[in-house]
Amino acid sequence: MNSQQLKLENQICFKLYAAEREVNKIYRPILKELDITYPQYLVLLVLWETNAVSVKSLGSRLYLDSGTLTPMLKRMEQNGLIERKRSPEDERSVIISLTEKAKVMQKKAECVPNMLLKELSVSEEELKQLNAILLKLLPED
Repeated sequence: MNSQQLKLENQICFKLYAAEREVNKIYRPILKELDITYPQYLVLLVLWETNAVSVKSLGSRLYLDSGTLTPMLKRMEQNGLIERKRSPEDERSVIISLTEKAKVMQKKAECVPNMLLKELSVSEEELKQLNAILLKLLPED
């Protein structure tokens, strides 16, 4: 094995990790104005698309297990952003839906992607290319 392979600057995992931390630093103050965390923002993004989704499906879309998702969903419910109800078709399934508060928040959140792009040192086209490449790294459903 070549010793160059073990240099930090040659590790894709490190660049992904460091980039994720930097992007989250940008998101933090933006989302603080909405009084939500980054993981909660991701949940809301899914719900703004679908309006309601099962916990299982939500976990699959966000690549999160129920042990991580459940406590966050409970906090979101306590904060009046979502409702959790058992599915009438399958009692084992819990359906998450938006509250009116979260629906109103969607309008306020529409500026978030542009605010992020403004803070990043990449063009919109480069961001689209990066998104396509990162998508290839994720497991398929």
